[in-house]
Amino acid sequence: MNTVIEVNNVSKTFGKNTNLNRVLDEACMYVAEGEFVSLMGASGSGKSTLLYLIGGLDRDFEGKITLCGKDIGSLKDKELSDLRLKNVGFVFQFYNLVMNLNVADNILLPQTINGKTKASLKDELDEILELTGLTDKKKAMPATLSGGQQQRVAIARAVMGNPAIILADEPTGNLDAKSSQEVMELFSKLNKEKGLTILQVTHSERCASYGTRIIKLEDGKTIG
Repeated sequence: MNTVIEVNNVSKTFGKNTNLNRVLDEACMYVAEGEFVSLMGASGSGKSTLLYLIGGLDRDFEGKITLCGKDIGSLKDKELSDLRLKNVGFVFQFYNLVMNLNVADNILLPQTINGKTKASLKDELDEILELTGLTDKKKAMPATLSGGQQQRVAIARAVMGNPAIILADEPTGNLDAKSSQEVMELFSKLNKEKGLTILQVTHSERCASYGTRIIKLEDGKTIG
Protein backbone atom coordinates (compact mmCIF):
# COMPACT_ATOMS: atom_id res chain seq x y z
CA MET A 1 0.00 0.00 0.00
CA ASN A 2 1.12 3.56 -0.68
CA THR A 3 2.01 5.79 2.24
CA VAL A 4 -0.16 8.91 2.03
CA ILE A 5 1.02 10.61 5.25
CA GLU A 6 4.58 10.48 6.54
CA VAL A 7 5.81 12.43 9.57
CA ASN A 8 9.57 12.38 10.16
CA ASN A 9 11.15 13.86 13.29
CA VAL A 10 8.61 16.66 13.56
CA SER A 11 8.98 19.11 16.44
CA LYS A 12 6.78 22.06 17.33
CA THR A 13 7.42 24.71 19.97
CA PHE A 14 5.09 27.44 21.17
CA GLY A 15 6.17 30.60 22.96
CA LYS A 16 9.28 32.77 22.91
CA ASN A 17 12.56 33.22 24.74
CA THR A 18 12.46 31.48 28.14
CA ASN A 19 8.73 30.76 28.00
CA LEU A 20 8.86 27.85 25.56
CA ASN A 21 6.54 24.86 25.35
CA ARG A 22 7.79 22.00 23.16
CA VAL A 23 4.53 20.26 22.23
CA LEU A 24 5.98 17.86 19.63
CA ASP A 25 9.42 16.33 20.05
CA GLU A 26 10.72 14.58 16.92
CA ALA A 27 7.40 12.81 16.37
CA CYS A 28 7.32 10.12 13.67
CA MET A 29 4.35 8.31 12.15
CA TYR A 30 2.84 7.19 8.86
CA VAL A 31 -0.61 6.44 7.45
CA ALA A 32 -0.99 4.05 4.52
CA GLU A 33 -3.63 4.32 1.83
CA GLY A 34 -6.94 2.83 2.99
CA GLU A 35 -6.13 2.92 6.71
CA PHE A 36 -8.37 4.37 9.43
CA VAL A 37 -5.88 5.55 12.05
CA SER A 38 -6.78 6.98 15.46
CA LEU A 39 -4.28 9.41 17.00
CA MET A 40 -4.74 9.41 20.77
CA GLY A 41 -3.28 11.38 23.63
CA ALA A 42 -4.16 13.28 26.77
CA SER A 43 -5.59 16.78 26.58
CA GLY A 44 -2.82 19.17 25.57
CA SER A 45 -0.57 16.38 24.29
CA GLY A 46 -0.25 18.00 20.86
CA LYS A 47 -2.40 15.61 18.82
CA SER A 48 -4.53 18.36 17.27
CA THR A 49 -1.38 20.40 16.64
CA LEU A 50 0.11 17.46 14.75
CA LEU A 51 -3.09 17.02 12.72
CA TYR A 52 -3.04 20.71 11.73
CA LEU A 53 0.61 20.43 10.69
CA ILE A 54 -0.19 17.38 8.55
CA GLY A 55 -3.07 19.28 6.93
CA GLY A 56 -0.87 22.28 6.21
CA LEU A 57 -2.97 24.57 8.41
CA ASP A 58 0.16 25.46 10.39
CA ARG A 59 3.51 25.56 8.58
CA ASP A 60 5.78 26.49 11.48
CA PHE A 61 7.56 23.27 12.47
CA GLU A 62 10.87 21.42 12.37
CA GLY A 63 11.26 18.11 10.53
CA LYS A 64 9.53 16.78 7.44
CA ILE A 65 5.91 16.01 6.60
CA THR A 66 5.00 14.29 3.34
CA LEU A 67 1.38 14.41 2.19
CA CYS A 68 0.36 12.39 -0.87
CA GLY A 69 4.01 12.19 -1.90
CA LYS A 70 4.66 15.94 -1.53
CA ASP A 71 6.99 17.49 1.02
CA ILE A 72 4.63 20.16 2.33
CA GLY A 73 7.47 22.20 3.82
CA SER A 74 8.87 22.83 0.35
CA LEU A 75 5.58 23.91 -1.24
CA LYS A 76 4.56 27.48 -1.95
CA ASP A 77 1.28 28.65 -0.39
CA LYS A 78 -0.65 28.23 -3.66
CA GLU A 79 0.78 24.74 -4.21
CA LEU A 80 -0.15 23.69 -0.68
CA SER A 81 -3.64 25.14 -1.07
CA ASP A 82 -4.14 23.17 -4.30
CA LEU A 83 -2.84 19.98 -2.65
CA ARG A 84 -5.30 20.38 0.23
CA LEU A 85 -8.22 21.17 -2.07
CA LYS A 86 -7.67 18.10 -4.23
CA ASN A 87 -6.58 15.59 -1.62
CA VAL A 88 -7.75 16.48 1.89
CA GLY A 89 -11.15 16.73 3.55
CA PHE A 90 -11.31 18.28 7.03
CA VAL A 91 -13.82 17.50 9.79
CA PHE A 92 -13.62 19.49 13.02
CA GLN A 93 -15.21 19.28 16.45
CA PHE A 94 -17.31 22.33 15.56
CA TYR A 95 -19.26 21.76 12.36
CA ASN A 96 -18.39 25.10 10.69
CA LEU A 97 -21.54 25.12 8.55
CA VAL A 98 -22.78 28.25 6.80
CA MET A 99 -26.06 28.83 8.61
CA ASN A 100 -27.84 30.64 5.77
CA LEU A 101 -27.16 27.82 3.28
CA ASN A 102 -29.16 24.59 3.16
CA VAL A 103 -27.63 21.14 3.58
CA ALA A 104 -26.96 20.56 -0.13
CA ASP A 105 -25.35 23.97 -0.62
CA ASN A 106 -23.15 23.52 2.46
CA ILE A 107 -21.91 20.19 1.11
CA LEU A 108 -21.25 21.67 -2.34
CA LEU A 109 -19.65 24.92 -1.16
CA PRO A 110 -15.91 24.03 -1.42
CA GLN A 111 -16.41 22.52 -4.87
CA THR A 112 -18.49 25.42 -6.22
CA ILE A 113 -15.93 27.90 -4.87
CA ASN A 114 -13.40 25.94 -6.90
CA GLY A 115 -15.42 26.61 -10.06
CA LYS A 116 -17.50 23.45 -10.42
CA THR A 117 -21.19 23.74 -11.24
CA LYS A 118 -23.97 22.28 -9.10
CA ALA A 119 -25.27 20.42 -12.15
CA SER A 120 -21.96 18.62 -12.65
CA LEU A 121 -21.94 17.56 -8.99
CA LYS A 122 -25.56 16.33 -8.78
CA ASP A 123 -24.87 12.59 -9.05
CA GLU A 124 -22.01 12.70 -6.55
CA LEU A 125 -24.11 14.82 -4.17
CA ASP A 126 -27.02 12.37 -4.33
CA GLU A 127 -24.67 9.45 -3.64
CA ILE A 128 -23.10 11.18 -0.63
CA LEU A 129 -26.47 12.28 0.75
CA GLU A 130 -27.62 8.66 0.65
CA LEU A 131 -24.37 7.37 2.15
CA THR A 132 -24.57 9.84 5.05
CA GLY A 133 -28.31 9.37 5.62
CA LEU A 134 -29.16 12.95 4.71
CA THR A 135 -31.26 12.52 1.56
CA ASP A 136 -34.44 13.74 3.26
CA LYS A 137 -32.54 16.72 4.75
CA LYS A 138 -31.20 17.98 1.41
CA LYS A 139 -33.07 21.32 1.58
CA ALA A 140 -33.04 21.68 5.38
CA MET A 141 -31.27 24.57 7.08
CA PRO A 142 -28.52 23.79 9.61
CA ALA A 143 -30.43 25.38 12.52
CA THR A 144 -33.17 22.75 12.15
CA LEU A 145 -30.73 19.83 12.48
CA SER A 146 -29.40 18.01 15.53
CA GLY A 147 -25.70 18.15 16.36
CA GLY A 148 -25.19 14.66 14.94
CA GLN A 149 -26.93 15.61 11.70
CA GLN A 150 -24.85 18.79 11.39
CA GLN A 151 -21.67 16.77 11.82
CA ARG A 152 -22.83 14.36 9.12
CA VAL A 153 -23.28 17.38 6.82
CA ALA A 154 -19.70 18.42 7.64
CA ILE A 155 -18.50 14.89 6.85
CA ALA A 156 -20.42 14.85 3.56
CA ARG A 157 -18.82 18.20 2.66
CA ALA A 158 -15.38 16.77 3.42
CA VAL A 159 -16.04 13.70 1.25
CA MET A 160 -17.24 15.66 -1.81
CA GLY A 161 -14.60 15.63 -4.52
CA ASN A 162 -13.33 12.21 -3.41
CA PRO A 163 -10.28 13.33 -1.39
CA ALA A 164 -7.42 10.94 -0.70
CA ILE A 165 -7.52 11.65 3.04
CA ILE A 166 -9.99 12.76 5.70
CA LEU A 167 -8.45 14.55 8.68
CA ALA A 168 -10.86 14.62 11.65
CA ASP A 169 -10.17 16.55 14.85
CA GLU A 170 -12.25 15.24 17.79
CA PRO A 171 -15.24 14.77 15.44
CA THR A 172 -17.51 13.55 18.27
CA GLY A 173 -16.35 16.09 20.86
CA ASN A 174 -19.65 18.01 20.78
CA LEU A 175 -21.99 15.03 20.48
CA ASP A 176 -23.96 12.80 22.84
CA ALA A 177 -23.22 9.06 23.03
CA LYS A 178 -25.80 8.00 20.42
CA SER A 179 -24.77 10.66 17.89
CA SER A 180 -21.09 9.85 18.52
CA GLN A 181 -21.73 6.21 17.70
CA GLU A 182 -23.57 7.13 14.49
CA VAL A 183 -20.73 9.42 13.37
CA MET A 184 -18.08 6.78 14.09
CA GLU A 185 -20.10 4.13 12.25
CA LEU A 186 -20.30 6.52 9.30
CA PHE A 187 -16.53 7.01 9.28
CA SER A 188 -16.07 3.23 9.40
CA LYS A 189 -18.51 2.84 6.49
CA LEU A 190 -16.70 5.49 4.41
CA ASN A 191 -13.40 3.76 5.10
CA LYS A 192 -14.66 0.30 4.15
CA GLU A 193 -17.04 1.13 1.28
CA LYS A 194 -15.29 4.08 -0.36
CA GLY A 195 -11.75 3.15 0.66
CA LEU A 196 -11.21 6.56 2.21
CA THR A 197 -8.04 7.00 4.25
CA ILE A 198 -8.94 8.56 7.63
CA LEU A 199 -6.78 10.03 10.37
CA GLN A 200 -8.79 11.04 13.41
CA VAL A 201 -7.67 12.72 16.61
CA THR A 202 -9.57 11.50 19.67
CA HIS A 203 -9.16 11.08 23.41
CA SER A 204 -11.92 8.43 23.48
CA GLU A 205 -10.91 4.76 23.58
CA ARG A 206 -14.35 3.87 22.24
CA CYS A 207 -14.03 6.18 19.22
CA ALA A 208 -10.45 5.07 18.63
CA SER A 209 -11.57 1.44 18.48
CA TYR A 210 -13.39 2.11 15.19
CA GLY A 211 -10.03 2.63 13.52
CA THR A 212 -7.79 -0.05 12.07
CA ARG A 213 -4.75 1.17 14.04
CA ILE A 214 -4.02 3.39 17.05
CA ILE A 215 -1.06 5.75 17.43
CA LYS A 216 -0.49 7.36 20.83
CA LEU A 217 1.16 10.70 21.48
CA GLU A 218 3.01 11.02 24.80
CA ASP A 219 5.52 13.68 25.82
CA GLY A 220 5.57 14.97 22.27
CA LYS A 221 6.53 11.60 20.80
CA THR A 222 4.41 9.10 18.86
CA ILE A 223 4.06 5.48 19.97
CA GLY A 224 2.72 2.80 17.66
